Amino acid sequence: MHDTSRLSPSELIDLARYPILDLESDAACALTSRCRAQLDATGACELPGFITRSAVDLLVRESDILAARAFHSVATGTPYLTTPDLSLPADHPRRIMDNTSVGVVAYDLFPPESATRRLYEWDPLMKFIGAALHERRLYRYADPFGALNLAVMSEGDRLHWHYDMADFVTSIALRAAERGGDFEYVPLIRSAADENYPRVQKLLLGSNEGVVRVPMTPGTLLLFEGRNSIHRVTPIGGAITRLVALLAYDTKPGTRSTRHLQMARYGRSE
Repeated sequence: MHDTSRLSPSELIDLARYPILDLESDAACALTSRCRAQLDATGACELPGFITRSAVDLLVRESDILAARAFHSVATGTPYLTTPDLSLPADHPRRIMDNTSVGVVAYDLFPPESATRRLYEWDPLMKFIGAALHERRLYRYADPFGALNLAVMSEGDRLHWHYDMADFVTSIALRAAERGGDFEYVPLIRSAADENYPRVQKLLLGSNEGVVRVPMTPGTLLLFEGRNSIHRVTPIGGAITRLVALLAYDTKPGTRSTRHLQMARYGRSE
């Protein structure tokens, strides 16, 4: 991984387009305000070309080496990431099950010289993401496996429709699959006051109403608030693996995964 180790984290980012080093500048304030406005409107904020094209090439080469160490899991579950409620009708969203399959490289498998790891551990990026979210302060996950992940999806892999348990997810698109692998979501389909089960049921039974498709564009930084916006990754086709870096932050320090989640996602626990 000597290629990527020559670059500092700031050299991976298109700072002319995304001036994140001085968050007090007019340009940075306009950028973070635009991010928050997009999140409020749709639950998602796309920043295309955040990572430069040459840096993406380097990160992909690094990721291809790491991908061999991915733990591949196959799971069946509901969109709510809970066990099905058998007291409800069979076609209720809390009983409808679907499959997810994905490979994941855990944080502790990224070597210290990894450019992806150094980018994740770089304070200016974390501070920018906090500003874009309008959060006073963010913290990196304390989880030794879950703080930084590389999602590796091969032919047949997919993520079923689901909501996130976390308030937000930060991802960097590195390589698209030959076919499929699009990120799809329905903006703000539910709220704390209304689960909107009838519309969720229609979606799970095949309706495309309100579905927004985000094509997999390498170099894009995506901020996504998935607690109320149901989402999925469409099935992968072809020989090219889909690669996405997942950077985990929280508004509270010390956040860790449960041992059960660690075993399910990484095949091991602390």
